[in-house]
Amino acid sequence: MKRSDIVAAAMAVERTPFMHQGRIAGLALDCVGLYVHVCGVLGLECIDTTGYARDPYDGTLERELDRQPCLERINPAEAKAGDVLAMRISKAPQHIAIHAGFIDGHPYIIHSSEEAGHVCHHRVDSTWRHRILMAYRFKGVEE
Repeated sequence: MKRSDIVAAAMAVERTPFMHQGRIAGLALDCVGLYVHVCGVLGLECIDTTGYARDPYDGTLERELDRQPCLERINPAEAKAGDVLAMRISKAPQHIAIHAGFIDGHPYIIHSSEEAGHVCHHRVDSTWRHRILMAYRFKGVEE
């Protein structure tokens, strides 16, 4: 599996409407739903937990990411295209995005954003950079 495969799987559902706990590509996805979609497209084993709060402030997201069989935690400074980024919006980790690579030296992410209302792709500006708390890499990804 290549990094470009991960990014392509995520980008294929760009503009899918946001819905909390959404799991249907093209119809409704949340940030975890986007991760679950990518795993499904690539044939990766993932544990899809549902029933989580709209804003999981209690460590749930970190625990769930740590127990994913297809992910391993990495230093966020080493994140590259295809890696999963755990972020805070107002409190510690409550959102995830997929690193979409670099354009003109600037990192981009793809994620399902309630604020945008859909799966979107954009540059990581200083606000988003400060939100990144943790990073995970898919096991077996080709460097």
